[in-house]
Parts: sequence; structure tokens; C-alpha cells
Amino acid sequence: MPDLLDRLHTRAPIWSAGMGGGLAGPALTAAVCEAGGFGVLGCGGALPRAEVTRLIEQTRALTSRAFGANIILPMSDGSDVEACFDARVPVLVLFWGDVQPFVADAHRREMYVVAQCGGPDDAVAAADAGVDAVIVQGSEAGGHVRARAPLAETVTQAVRVLGPVPTIAAGGIATGADIATALAYGARGVSLGTRFLASREAAAHDAYKARVVAAGAEDTLMTELFDIGWPAAAHRVLRNATVVAWEGAGRPASGERPGEGEEIGTIGAGTERIGIPRYSVLPPVTDFDGDIEAAALYAGESVARIDAVDDAAAIMTTLMDELRAAT
Repeated sequence: MPDLLDRLHTRAPIWSAGMGGGLAGPALTAAVCEAGGFGVLGCGGALPRAEVTRLIEQTRALTSRAFGANIILPMSDGSDVEACFDARVPVLVLFWGDVQPFVADAHRREMYVVAQCGGPDDAVAAADAGVDAVIVQGSEAGGHVRARAPLAETVTQAVRVLGPVPTIAAGGIATGADIATALAYGARGVSLGTRFLASREAAAHDAYKARVVAAGAEDTLMTELFDIGWPAAAHRVLRNATVVAWEGAGRPASGERPGEGEEIGTIGAGTERIGIPRYSVLPPVTDFDGDIEAAALYAGESVARIDAVDDAAAIMTTLMDELRAAT
């Protein structure tokens, strides 16, 4: 019987991650879809309902293909999910929370639900709640990371216990060879964040993209440092001036860190601009005006295998050529 991944009719087993804070916007989502992958719109980050609706409408204006929308449950007041319901986004991706309250309502609207999980235990809970697929992270991932073990361990365990529920692998994947390895673990597809962050369509500041291209895996750090807006949630970032100053001060707790309360820059919010405090969860998007080295620069260990910023379509072509060569 065809499962969710079969029914989406993508040419490639490649998803772009729904990176929050505005990073995975309509341009990136649509470009991946048009290139034969599956794009996921980043609607997480406490976006107002009207803004989520606008992002979905903009994406539909750029592609007629199915796409997903990602919601970060700890940062959600429910209105962002309602916006996705009203728009009947084909695939609702839910991260870091109990997905059970949303599954039946999504299915009544003929929407699919995918839960992003950190390992086999929460993947099984999501499957029991009726999701159509799971994304399973490895600890190599960038951004907020629920996994506590490498991808090889989390995915193989999840595949073993999930049975017919398809598993999508995420974390540390940047090349076609990486994809082939994940598929060999039993994953049906892969979700790439950092690789598509270094695309021209991603809504990250150019200086942020340049830092991703220049970095190695050793330049990343798993931490809970950037916690304003989402406390006590582990995330992988690039080391920068804020990280170095905090480490130099002895890694003090929140409220006692160097530069606490300082404004490091601003971003646009409609017709206004809002200030971004040091240690904010928000990354530097395209229109960020301030100190890039002070902001949260989310990136996974896959930076080691990313050496250029390119169009999303070219990235897709390269990944598929590499995947064919590796299988």
C-alpha cells in the first residue's frame, strides 16, 4: 500500500528542513519543490497567524506542487497551526511536543502529519498518535536538536520499531553519499537543513551563509546558550563572539552572562523593526542589521562538506548526481 512518501510524488527522496525564524521561506520551499524534492516552509518561531497565512500564500504563488509547513510546538500558541489548517497545507510538520491533539483535525482536512523526533521513543509515541511519517534527528543536526545520539543509531533504531510508518533521516547530511548512507540505514528519505541554508533562496543573511561555508564540524557547538524565546532547549550553532565571551566568563547561567540585555541588532517586522537581544533564539535573516557575530548561527556538523552557496535547484541536481554515483 502506498505510504505518505509515495503519495507526494517527488522525484527525489530529499526534503528541505522547515528552518524557523524565517530562514526557510517561500523562495526556498518552492525552489526545492520545483527541483523534484519536497520543500518545507518554516512557520515556527511564534509567528502571528496572519504571517503564517501570508507565507503559505506566497509559497503557493511560486509552486503548484505539494509542500509542508513546520510548526515548533513549544513556541506555538495554536494560532499558527490553525492558519495551516485553514490553508489546508498538504503536510503539517510538528516539532518538539505532543502531536496527538492535532492529528485527527489535520486528517479531517485531508492533510498529512509528520512528527520530527529525537529518537525511537518519541517516534513510537508519534506513530501511536497516528502520524503519517516521522523525521528522526541525529545529534549531528543543526538548529534545535532533540536527539542525544548520532543519526546512525537513532534512525536504525526508529526504523526497526516503527514498522510501516516511513522514517525520514535528519542531521549531518550534506552530500549524495550521506543520503545513500541514510537510506541504507532504512530511512525512506532525508531532510536537509544546513545544506539548504547555504542556498541563494534561503532567507539567511549573506554573512551567515559565508560563515557556514567557511566552517568545519569542529566550529559547531551543542549548547542551550541562545535561550531568549525558547529556554532549556538544546541547539547546535557555530562558535562566534557571543559563545567565546560566555565561555571565557566561565559559562555562567542565564541572567549572569556577558552582555545580558544588550541589543545586538534589528530585523523587519511588517512596517517596523524590532530589536534582537543578545542570546535571542532568532537567527540573522536577510534584513538583519547588526552584529552577526553576536547572533545565533544555527548549523550542523555537515558544514564540513559544504563549500559554496548555490541555487537550490543546483544543489538538488548535485545531490541526485552524487546519490546515483553512491548507489
